[in-house]
Amino acid sequence: MHESDRTANLLGAAALAVTDLMLAGATRAAGVSASGAAALVVLRAAPDLSVTELGRRVGLSQSAAARMVDSLAASSLVRRHGRTGRSVSVRLTARGSRAADRLLAARAGPLAELLADLGDADRAALTRLLESLLAKVYEQAGSTGLVCRLCDRPACTTGATCPVGDAERRAGR
Repeated sequence: MHESDRTANLLGAAALAVTDLMLAGATRAAGVSASGAAALVVLRAAPDLSVTELGRRVGLSQSAAARMVDSLAASSLVRRHGRTGRSVSVRLTARGSRAADRLLAARAGPLAELLADLGDADRAALTRLLESLLAKVYEQAGSTGLVCRLCDRPACTTGATCPVGDAERRAGR
């Protein structure tokens, strides 16, 4: 096996395992599906999105997004309001905001645990590598909303520049 094949395979295994660890606690904390969790986090950062735009940012078709919003509304986590033409905006309820906060806290735990044994130099090197990888991911995905759908935005941008947002600005979008 070529070393670059091994590196790609290791990246794929790590990405999937980290995703599983992160989503398990986050979805459990909020009592929602993975797409519902993403929707709560997206709406926390960008309230009043249309159902269609929310779906685009979490990777769902309009019809799947409408079903997800129905489910979140039935759980009193979001509410529909304001109609612009055929578009209806969605906003978190107070209960939805608390669920998003719990979700982000639950998401952070396993990630912090994975990084706990890294020294400062390793952590700085990993940060640089992840910033580069995320910029490349943005180039392929073409959507900051989709790439960052479960991001804790303040954790990413306090004292630093979001690498995905920076890639978007460089792309002129």
